[in-house]
Order: sequence, then C-alpha cells, then structure tokens
Amino acid sequence: MSKRLVLASNNAKKAAELAALLAPLGIEVVPQATLGIPEAEEPHNTFVENALAKARHASALSGLPAIADDSGLCVNALGNAPGVQSARYAGEPKSDARNNALLLERLEGVADRRAYFYSVVVLVRHAEDPRPQIADGEWHGEILQAPRGEAGFGYDPLFFVPEMNQTAAELDAKLKNTLSHRGAAMRHLLARLETDPL
Repeated sequence: MSKRLVLASNNAKKAAELAALLAPLGIEVVPQATLGIPEAEEPHNTFVENALAKARHASALSGLPAIADDSGLCVNALGNAPGVQSARYAGEPKSDARNNALLLERLEGVADRRAYFYSVVVLVRHAEDPRPQIADGEWHGEILQAPRGEAGFGYDPLFFVPEMNQTAAELDAKLKNTLSHRGAAMRHLLARLETDPL
C-alpha cells in the first residue's frame, strides 16, 4: 500500500515534478487542493520558514504527513532579489508574465546576469512534528535578455543553463528534474527517507 503525503501547493506542474520523484519510494502525492485545503500564508523573509509554515498548515488540515517547498530566483546583481518574493515579484495577482517582464526591466543595461534558483523542501510527519526533514538545493545559470522555450513555469524561460546551452523552459522535464534546485533538494530528502522512512 502506498503512503500518502499532502503537497502544500496548488501548482500542478510542481505536483507532477514531486510525484515523479517520490513514486519510486511508494509515496503518493496528494495536492492540497484536492482535499479542499487553501494555500497557507507565506509571511516570512526566509525560504525555510515559509516552507515549514506551508507544510504544517497542510498537515494540520489533512491529518496526513505533508511536504512543502519554497523556492525562488536569486539574481546576484539585484541583491538576491526577487528571492522569497519570486512568485509575487510584480504584485498580486501572481503572474509569471508580469514577473518576467519586471525582472527584465530591472536588469536592463546590467552586464552581470548571474542568477540561481534556490529550493528548500520541508517534510513533516504531523503538524506539530518537532523534527521536520529539511533539505535544500541550488541551480546556477544566468538571465537572458528575452524568454526562450515553452515548458516549465515561473522564470524558466529566462533562466539560461550554460552547460546545456538551453533555458530551463527548453529542457526535457526528466532532465530538468535531475539538474534543478528542486531536484537537488528532493534527492537530499529522498536519501534521508531511505534511512528514516515515513
């Protein structure tokens, strides 16, 4: 029998990524929206605090173990902005197109276009878990002058990966999972789950 884990996100593409990564361990990922759980507030200034808040929220309302990630794009020349504000960089309602446009505007004329995606993944066995599993990962690249590619989401069309000569939005989904910040964080988490299962 597979174990069920609530994903504290309503992002369908993120759910698909995590489901593919957890399937080999016999863990079924249930997006919180399918259980009628609303998105949690993300009031904190750090990725780890926001991920923990989201995981505890989903676990409390579902009674199941929960996993959450908080991730974002950090651009060197912008003092690591948009950072934790990545999803809402251009304000509400959230819009990938407006976020990308604002990023390009703020980088206009800037030579240093180095950037990295950062992800922290938090797993709680129950809402009050005193020892959450926490793992993180980074993915380094640079920001292009214009978007390229149709896959992915968020800043993927602007995030160029030099060793692949492609943007994150041009990469095959399976390859992206092996290279990405979320993939790296999940590999760290999976290694822990193998020795300390749900």
